[in-house]
Amino acid sequence: MKVITALSVAAALMATSGLAFAQQELSLGYPLAKDSHYGDGAAAFKETLERLSDGKFVVVEHPSSALGGERDMIEGAQIGSVDLVITSSGPLGNFVPEVLVFDLPFLFRDYEHARGVLDSEIGQDMLEGMREQDLVGLAWSENGFRHLTNSQRAVETPADLQGLKVRTMENQVHMRAFEAMGAAPTPMAWPEVYTALQQGTVDGQENPIPVIASAKFWEVQDHFSMTGHVYSPAIVLASPFVIDGLSEEEQEWFFEAGRASAAATRARVEADEARGIELFREHGMDVKTEVEKDPFQEAAAPAWESFIAENGDELIKRIQDWE
Repeated sequence: MKVITALSVAAALMATSGLAFAQQELSLGYPLAKDSHYGDGAAAFKETLERLSDGKFVVVEHPSSALGGERDMIEGAQIGSVDLVITSSGPLGNFVPEVLVFDLPFLFRDYEHARGVLDSEIGQDMLEGMREQDLVGLAWSENGFRHLTNSQRAVETPADLQGLKVRTMENQVHMRAFEAMGAAPTPMAWPEVYTALQQGTVDGQENPIPVIASAKFWEVQDHFSMTGHVYSPAIVLASPFVIDGLSEEEQEWFFEAGRASAAATRARVEADEARGIELFREHGMDVKTEVEKDPFQEAAAPAWESFIAENGDELIKRIQDWE
């Protein structure tokens, strides 16, 4: 009996050891806090991939820029030091220039238009093309329409932007747009933004409502203006070092997990936007929701002209014509 028991224990230990050895731990980095729309997307990715793979892949989340800024994490995915990333599309344009089209101000009419384009052949072709830059685009996710906050004054017209130092993403299209509208754009990596606002290095910043809420910018910003100047996609990326060599079935697990992540993120964006404005008011921000967008669109026109001069307007027309 003792021999049988010993053999049984040994077999169990070997089985457990084999299971542990077969598991692959994957790092998933994102810039926002765990309690954010990115956090919801990361949780959905983790649950879906671990379930589909029956535990073969184990996802470890690294929120709040624990693996570096967005640009650092994208570079990490290219070289294999980061396995998975959820990031905004702005820094991605430095690696995949086609993505910069999404940063044109007032390109998208509304959420239906933006999500429809990203989920259509236009967006899917762009995901596939990222392979050429040593990135695997799993799914388009979401940040939402971007709005302006600052510590100096209410902004309701482009004239109110004059001279304001506004943090932008490290993205030429964003910078040109704000320069055209009269602000002083200051590119800055996300982990530096809160401190820069707190210390007055910059006067303001622009982000979607869920990001503003997650970062608690009401602590360092007095004014919110609902400009909706740019729709900001997010994206779920994988390193080719993770994907290459997997079977077709295993690769599809990652793509399905990416789609689940995007769906969860979009749902959280909708929820955050529904309560965000009231949350800002509750924390003492001066909120301007009735902002006339036409003057801002006219002021930002030079950013469009520069983009078209460098890249043509074929892709822009396809996006505008989508229904």
